[in-house]
Amino acid sequence: MNLNMPQLYYSKLMRAVVEFDMIADGDHILLGISGGKDSIFLAYAMAILKQRLHKNFKLSALTINPQFKDEQGRPALFDIERAKDFMAELAIPYEIIDVDIAGTIETCPDKNPCFTCAFFRRGAVNRYAKEHGVNKVAYAHHHDDAVETFLMSLLYSGQLHTFTPVTYLDRMDLTVIRPLVYFREKELIEAINIHGFDPVKSPCPHDGNTCRQEVKELIAKLEPQIPDVYDHLGAAMRQGALGELWPAAKSREEMRKTYFAYKNK
Repeated sequence: MNLNMPQLYYSKLMRAVVEFDMIADGDHILLGISGGKDSIFLAYAMAILKQRLHKNFKLSALTINPQFKDEQGRPALFDIERAKDFMAELAIPYEIIDVDIAGTIETCPDKNPCFTCAFFRRGAVNRYAKEHGVNKVAYAHHHDDAVETFLMSLLYSGQLHTFTPVTYLDRMDLTVIRPLVYFREKELIEAINIHGFDPVKSPCPHDGNTCRQEVKELIAKLEPQIPDVYDHLGAAMRQGALGELWPAAKSREEMRKTYFAYKNK
């Protein structure tokens, strides 16, 4: 395959890799591949980096089949063969493993299915990585994902939090990298369309009906009234962006002395 990328895209890719020092000599990087537009572009981008960088690192790729079922209880369509062929064109060793995430979700109806799926999917990827001598795992999260996660955290948990471009998992002795953090989602859509790859449809029965989708639509709804809303959210998730906040809430025990001082006057 003839690998090429517009200079603007390559600059965004290199900015993330250099700014967060993502790749070192001797790395074995496992790519998390869903078959969707983001992970397919990630594989393509990492293949370009392997070709161009003065770093000696190894790539491999993994897809987790969560074994979802359709409304009739039959295995949901998961046409991952196209992704398999694409990995072969990129000369990236690739494997698909089955993990019964769907069954786990059914046994935990009181828990958010997206949380359960992500938790067990990450666990399966991490176990595979350790079993195959991998020291880094690369995911295809882009800038929109980070901004949406930041706003979801505020709205649904009352915390200011998002994922980081590089995360060290001390329990597993693995490093997670996200080389696409400076790409907007629309740029990945355009790139995949140019290369003519038809993304694999997610087999998830909740696809398009999630909290993330609601937040994505909320941002889109706000943009006509607040044109800079996306940029402001992106700036707010950076360290050093915090302005003046209330102090942490005190417990009843911490307030007891002050309370009786007021009461006894």
